[in-house]
Order: sequence, then structure tokens, then C-alpha cells
Amino acid sequence: MNKHLFSIKTFFVLAMALLCSMQTMAQKKYTEKDLAALKQTLMQTVAGKSKEVQVMVDQIFSFAELGFQEVETSKYITSVLTKNGFTVENGISNVPTAWMAKWGTGSPVIALGSDVDCIPKASQKPGVAYKAPIVEGAPGHGEGHNSGQAVIIYAAIAMKELMEREKLPGTILIWPGIAEELVGTKAWYVRDGYFKNVDACIFTHVSGDFTSSYGDNGGNGLVSVRFDFEGEAAHAAGQPWRAKSALDAVELMNVGWNFKREHLKPTNRSHYVIVDGGDQPNVVPSKASVWYYFRERTYEDIKMNYESGIKIAEGAAMMTNTKMTHQMLGTAWPGHFNKPLAEAMYANIQKVGMPTWDEKDIALAKGVQALVEAPKKDQQGNPIDGLKTSIDTLKGSVAFSWGGGSDDIADISWNLPTIVLRYPANIPGTKGHHWADAIAMATPIAHKGSLVGAEATAMTLLDLFTKPSLVADAKKYFKEVQTKEVQYIPFITKDDPPAIHLNKEIQGAFRSQLEKFYYDPSKYGTYLEQLGVTYPTVKKP
Repeated sequence: MNKHLFSIKTFFVLAMALLCSMQTMAQKKYTEKDLAALKQTLMQTVAGKSKEVQVMVDQIFSFAELGFQEVETSKYITSVLTKNGFTVENGISNVPTAWMAKWGTGSPVIALGSDVDCIPKASQKPGVAYKAPIVEGAPGHGEGHNSGQAVIIYAAIAMKELMEREKLPGTILIWPGIAEELVGTKAWYVRDGYFKNVDACIFTHVSGDFTSSYGDNGGNGLVSVRFDFEGEAAHAAGQPWRAKSALDAVELMNVGWNFKREHLKPTNRSHYVIVDGGDQPNVVPSKASVWYYFRERTYEDIKMNYESGIKIAEGAAMMTNTKMTHQMLGTAWPGHFNKPLAEAMYANIQKVGMPTWDEKDIALAKGVQALVEAPKKDQQGNPIDGLKTSIDTLKGSVAFSWGGGSDDIADISWNLPTIVLRYPANIPGTKGHHWADAIAMATPIAHKGSLVGAEATAMTLLDLFTKPSLVADAKKYFKEVQTKEVQYIPFITKDDPPAIHLNKEIQGAFRSQLEKFYYDPSKYGTYLEQLGVTYPTVKKP
């Protein structure tokens, strides 16, 4: 009996001690001087991980995996996270290569994300300013998505170490943008509740500059849809009158949509590829498919164009006496990002400053700009000449935009306070989605740019974990400004599966060839060294 009472008393003493400890942690406040010192410590900690940043950037570059096929990439990243104390949930949203990593307890809950997939036919040796595929025709990182996970992971690890030392409460989540080039997962993550209890999200994306922004960023949203037609085959010369050509339906749909363009707003962007046009000319195709992206500046206009596309497809099926079905493959809302978070990030960007570029970095940049015939000025009127050395001003909502690209981070941004950090790991003036965009992405340009991005991210994490007012202000902006008149309506339903079949055949065709060129950091200091590249090589030997 006495032993039982002793156990109860011991339990209550321990419980009270734990409660007091938690209250102390929650109430811990820092002066601006304290935070400045902690930020300096964070910068030094991240700078001390420069080798790890370089290795991760180079390693993911060498995997060169397309959307939904990021098998080696995800295996590698999650192994690094597990070794550093994160727990990992694999296969989120029924996407085999997707995952969510978690460390810490309590509030606030801050998510960090960055994309990992690459571009078809963009295989390219880094550090050489001319076309030199590692594997001819293979995928490659012509968008620079190999660099962003190093930015967020080593920022998070540095912050984790500080939180352990300072006994700070809070939770860090890390996740990948799987199949971003297909805008194929982030709306599914949202639908499936992975951001339901998250307070804020920092997303990172490669750029030629070092900045963030808030409000309407001027980009378009989109829906990605495949239209499948089914008819009947016949001998194309013997008895073509007995056939119902699915390819005719595809071509008629394309003709109809191209006539429709005259009656669309100038902000429209729409494009298509015929993914199945039949097997051989002497067989009338019984099956054919066309894949469309319908882009616009608002949810309403995207939906209207999507519905018009369906009607035109139905008309093409009627004209050819074929059957038509369609499948949603991806979706992205137009972007809107959080002002208080962007202001906090921008202040830290200014503290970090641009990387120190050397003559070799500048020589490669100018060589690539000459190669791609880069314009003299960017769309904001800033000169394009080598690498940027100064930080631009913080920008808010665009007054008007003619439209442009899309990113499904916008679906997350319409569900919780979110910003995008653009860090300077690539060369200004490239085309985008091109093999030349891969040239810098496993060189000192990418390594230095990713490192400063990690420093700014770590410092902004510190702000979020030590300043409850920042989280409150971010939520206030989200509620009272961003979503005051516009509410998020998903384009996908609970029954739309992620399109995990995409790119399987393409990646499978090249994987064994690419494996021969996977980076081995145990033998080589850098991927440039492994490939035998003299940095920089500006002219073809």
C-alpha cells in the first residue's frame, strides 16, 4: 500500500515538473540582441555544412529522375533525414516516391518543401558551356530541382541542433515536391490532409537571384488533362471505310482548340502533345490520346477553359464516331504568397547577402549566356551579364500580368501561410526547361547559391520558432487579406488518383545507363571531379 502511494506521489511530482518545464519552454522570450546572436550561430552552423550541401546537390543531380520516378532521390534524401533524427512516413498520398519527414513536438508546426524531379531530354555535363549530354536523350536537371532539398534539409538540421540546445518547442516537417513538372502531387497532399495542422510553409526554388515576394506573383494556374479516344481499327488501304479513327478525333480536337484560341484572353496559355497517335500507318488507329495543359490567371478562367476543352473533345468524338474519356493528371492554382513571412525572409536574405562569386563562376555564367543567346535585360529591366551581385527589392502583388508559368506550391499557399524563397543557384538569362539550365547545377555556382539559401531559411525558421507574433501576423494576412474574397476550390476530387504511371517507361529506358554515372562522394570530392570536367570549360575542345 505504501509502495503504491509512493508511486502515485512520484508520478504527480514528475508530472508537475514536466508541466513547469513545458510552460518555461513556451514562455521563453528572446531580445533582438539574443536573436541576432542566435542567427549568427545558425549562419555559422549552416556554413559548417557546406560539404554536405555540395554532396547532396551533386548526388541528386546525378540521379536525374523524372516526376513520379524519383526512386533513388527519395531513398537518398530520406536516409539522410533518418540519420539526423527525423521520422519518415513514406508513400504519402499513394505516391511511392513521396514522403513526409518530422522532427520535434508541439507548436508551431513549420513545413519546408522543395521539388526534386527533372526534365526529359535534358542530360548535360555540368560546368561546360556547350551541349554535352551525360547520356544522350536521357533526363537531366534542366530546372535545377536537384538543389532545393539541400537548402531546406541543412537549414532544418541546423535549426534542430539549436532547438535541442535552447530547448525550444516546435515541429519541423520536410516534404518533397514530387513530379512538380507535372504539377502532380501538391494538390493531392492538401486533399489528403498532410497540411491540415501546419502553421506555415517555407518553399524553396532555384533562381538566378536571391529574393522572396508576396501577394499575387503573376503566374498562371492550370489543369493537366489527358483525352483518350477509342474507335475501331481497319486496314488503312484495304478497307479504311470500316474504321473509326481515334487519331482523327485527336487531330480534330486540336484543330477545334486552336480555333478556340482566337476567343481566349491574352493571359491564356495552353499546350498539348500527342502521346499516342497509333502504331503504324497501315493500321487505322483504334486508340489515340492527347495531353493538354490549360493555363489561366484565375480559378474561374481555368475551369472555363477546361470545360471548353471537354466540349471540343466531345465534338471530335461525335464527328469520328469514337468514344472519349478524360483523366486529370495534375493541377495548380495561381499563386499568392504571405506578406509577413516574405518580409521576415527578405530581412534575413539581406543579412546573408549574395554569394561571393569568383572569376571561374562568372566566366561560366557569361559562356552559358552567350550559348543560349540570353537577352540583355530581364523582364524587370535589370541587365543580364554574368551573375548577380546585389539583392533586388522585395516585391508584392503584380498590378497586371500577361500570364506565365505555374507551380503547384500555390495549392498549399491557398491552404496555409506560405512563401517561396528563390535562391541564387543558377545562371540568369537561360530559357528554362532546357539542357543548358543544367550546366551550372552541379558546380560551385549551385553549391554557393544553395548554401546562402540554407542560411536564410534557417534564420527564418528561428524567427518562426521564437516570435509567436510572426506566426499570428502570417495567419492574419492569410485570413483577412489573401482569402478574404477568394476561397480555394480544388480541381481534383476524392476519386482522382495521382498519375504515378507517368514517366515510368522513359525513366526505365535510361536508368541502367544513368546508374553508371551516379555520383560517388566516397571517391570524388565533387561530381565535376568524377566526370573529369575542368571548371569552367567555356569552349568546346
